[in-house]
Amino acid sequence: MQPAEGKVNAKVLLSNPRQPDLNVVESEALADTGAIHLCIPEHVQHQLMLEPIEHREIILADGSSRSVPYVGPIQIRFKNRMGFTGALVMGDQVLLGAIPMEDMDLVVIPCSRTIDINPDRPNIVTSIAKSQSRLPTARPLWNYCIDKDSKGAFFHALPSRAIW
Repeated sequence: MQPAEGKVNAKVLLSNPRQPDLNVVESEALADTGAIHLCIPEHVQHQLMLEPIEHREIILADGSSRSVPYVGPIQIRFKNRMGFTGALVMGDQVLLGAIPMEDMDLVVIPCSRTIDINPDRPNIVTSIAKSQSRLPTARPLWNYCIDKDSKGAFFHALPSRAIW
């Protein structure tokens, strides 16, 4: 299924690590590098039996604000990656923000409008724990593109925010 123009989607598995006997929820998540948190609809909260930890005030894209439940922990899986996070309960679909994407070392591939594991580190998640002047700065989530030639697919870096 080709995502809608400009949208980036990924199939993720969500579960409640406190209740491992519950069914895993498979969802087509909308990736949003401009959002911070994982967001889940209320029906996913109920399926995973997640109790609110607190309410958080959020600011929406239109500048308005409101209070929403914050639940967790949630285990999230994508391909060979796994992470734990909390989630804001809002909206009508799962939204994958920058924190869970960074936690699992995922990148957005704008050419195909997909998410994938970081091609520089396909077998193990790598995170920057402390910024130091000799370390490279954090990479943007959206700067890879796949090209195909006679030898197969390869990734190359794009200027930040170059394609949308």
